[in-house]
Amino acid sequence: MNMYEKVLRSRNWDEDEQAILDQVQRMTDEVIAPNAEHIDATGEFPWKNVEAINALGLNAVFVPEAYGGMPMSFRLYLEIVSIISEACASTGIIYATNYHGMKPLIEYGSEEQKARLLPCIAEGGLGALAITEPTAGSDATGMKTTFTEDGDDIIVKGGKCFISNGDVADRYLVFGKWAGIEDPKKAISALILEKGAEGFSVISKEKKMGHNGSSTCSLAFDGVRVPRANLLQEPGDGLKILLGSLNRSRPSVAAHALGIARAAFKDMVAYGSERVQSRKKVLEFQGNQFTLADLAGELLMTEKWLDYVASMVDGGETDFGMEASLAKLRASDLAMKMATECVQFHGGYGYCRDYRAERLMRDAKITQIWEGTNQVHRQLIGRSFIVK
Repeated sequence: MNMYEKVLRSRNWDEDEQAILDQVQRMTDEVIAPNAEHIDATGEFPWKNVEAINALGLNAVFVPEAYGGMPMSFRLYLEIVSIISEACASTGIIYATNYHGMKPLIEYGSEEQKARLLPCIAEGGLGALAITEPTAGSDATGMKTTFTEDGDDIIVKGGKCFISNGDVADRYLVFGKWAGIEDPKKAISALILEKGAEGFSVISKEKKMGHNGSSTCSLAFDGVRVPRANLLQEPGDGLKILLGSLNRSRPSVAAHALGIARAAFKDMVAYGSERVQSRKKVLEFQGNQFTLADLAGELLMTEKWLDYVASMVDGGETDFGMEASLAKLRASDLAMKMATECVQFHGGYGYCRDYRAERLMRDAKITQIWEGTNQVHRQLIGRSFIVK
């Protein structure tokens, strides 16, 4: 047993958790992994994969029981994301986006809102998180989407871009600014938009470097009427909701990046153990052993750090923003580094689509950009040490 296998076996999943993980692994082996190359090549949305995920009821692991779920630990949810993402990064982020979009509803919504809006998700509906705009990326206060109160409705005007699941979601968590509140931070508010609302449209779908099976869309809100009952908390509470949602979605995208890193590492080991050059296996060359040793150490430490962040969440901690940022930063940097070295390990074959190395490299890059660029996370972490 190698060092990496020892660490994975030390994670001590309980009987119920292990049973779920075994089911997820079988599902990815039988359905998701075999579809991954086709999905990447065609850009088709992987409905068969989504159906397989829903057949296991995996949205239920983060939805409270009162609304149709079967909640499990955050640590288990993160491992499910990693397993799916290792098989197909596109499918991994589709699944994770359900959590990113709907966890704030669980955390900040009223009982009436949760009872009305969550069962659809527990049953396998898709969620989306709509924050980014052309003028508002890392700085969310630059958003221009507006919410205007009109009787029992809120009129939404504006648009969003780079929205995962944008053309397939059943529920959208949308952030905008409340008309009449001048302060750009205090104006930010959040509401749930339901599929089929009049005036809502998908205006484009991005053609991307990677994650070709995951829809990334621009959305338009042309006077969309949303019931005021769908507003989360009060006008102006959106920034608190946004920051709270990111603190949980960042470990989630870290788990997604970790899945890509795992795939690249395993491909390096497999190829290096089989490929022979100058009568020696590629992994018998000392330089390659040094590379693999360094990457194995980084992978193991990232695995353990993500478990630590999960333990904070599962333990009821509320102040884990820096830990979440570090998890996202390290996992995504590792995914890109691991995928790049994986291509190099494969030589010319790594640059061709005969092996998945080149797909892993394309899929890895976005993990350093979304949910806050890694430059932003370095800034957040660095300035947290300033003595006040």
